[in-house]
Amino acid sequence: MTTSRLDCRGLACPEPVIRTKDSLEQGVTELEVIVDNEASMKNVTRFVRSRGCAVEVATLADGCYSLRISGSGAPAAEGFDAAEYSCELPAGSGLVYVISSDSMGRGSDELGWALLQTYVQTIREVDPLPEKILLYNGGVKLVTGESGALEALQELQRRGVEILACGTCLDFFGLRSAIKVGEISNMYDIMRSMASASRIVSPF
Repeated sequence: MTTSRLDCRGLACPEPVIRTKDSLEQGVTELEVIVDNEASMKNVTRFVRSRGCAVEVATLADGCYSLRISGSGAPAAEGFDAAEYSCELPAGSGLVYVISSDSMGRGSDELGWALLQTYVQTIREVDPLPEKILLYNGGVKLVTGESGALEALQELQRRGVEILACGTCLDFFGLRSAIKVGEISNMYDIMRSMASASRIVSPF
C-alpha cells in the first residue's frame, strides 16, 4: 500500500495536527508526516494515538521528525478541539509523578491498589498537570486493561502528559502485550526524566 506524505515543516501548531486529521478523515490509512519541531511532533503523536492509530517517530538527519502513522483514525467521541494542540501544549511544567508500586500505603494490598487507582484518577484535577508519569515495578499494572485508572491515564495522555512504563517490569509481570496507554520505556529514560525534573511527586 502506498504511503501518503505530508510535509508540515514551517507550520505552527495546530496546523500539522489539522492536516493530519484531514488526511485520516479522507480515508488515508498509511501516512508519513514530517515536522520540524518537537512540539508539533508531540502534538501529532498525541492526536493520532487518541484516534486509535499506531505511530512510529524517527529523528531525521536535519533535526526534523518523521512520523509514520497507520490506522483508520476513528473519530473521537468528544470531537476535535484544535486549541488542545496549540504550540503551548503540553506546558512542560517539569513536574513528574513517579509510581513504583501497585499498592498505596501499608496494611492491605487490596485497599492499597484501590487507593492508588483513585490517586491516579485525581491527577486529572491537578494544576498544573505533570509533564510525565513514570511507572516501574508494580506501578506498570496501571497501564493495562485491568486498571481502574486506565481511562484517567488515557485522558491525561490526550492532554499532553507523557506516560512511560518500564519495559523490563512489563516483561517481568507478563504484561507487555496488555499495555493500553503510554509508551514502553527503559530505566535510562526513566532515570533521565527524574534527573531533569523540577519536582518529583510520589504517593509512596
